[in-house]
This record gives sequence, C-alpha cells and structure tokens, in this order.
Amino acid sequence: MTALQAIEKLVSRLSPEPVCDDCIAQTLGLSPCEHTQQAARELLGTGGFERSKDTCSLCGEVRLVTRQR
Repeated sequence: MTALQAIEKLVSRLSPEPVCDDCIAQTLGLSPCEHTQQAARELLGTGGFERSKDTCSLCGEVRLVTRQR
C-alpha cells in the first residue's frame, strides 16, 4: 500500500472528523520524507476530500487538516 492509499484509508475511516498532517504521519508511521502534506493535497477534489484550518480530531490542535465529507 502506498502512502497516499494509507492516508486515504485513514481519513476515510475517521470521516467526517478532520485529522492534521502530523497526526496522519504519526498514526501511520510515515517518515517526513514520505511527504504526508503533499499526499494529503493529492486527495483534494476526489471522493469528497477537503483541506482547511480546523481542530484536529486526534491531537486537538488547530492546524491544516484533511477530512472527507
């Protein structure tokens, strides 16, 4: 499974709750070199994925998050 597929699966599972890039990376055990932010941006516009500034459902911090509606 690619990083993009793993991110898509995680965000879909947490839907409609938002999750930040740091929590995505930590939850999936992704290293920074896997470009979590870039992969999350690739999901935009497909399957109801969106990114906005909001409170992450995992860490509670206000950050740029990804969610699926």
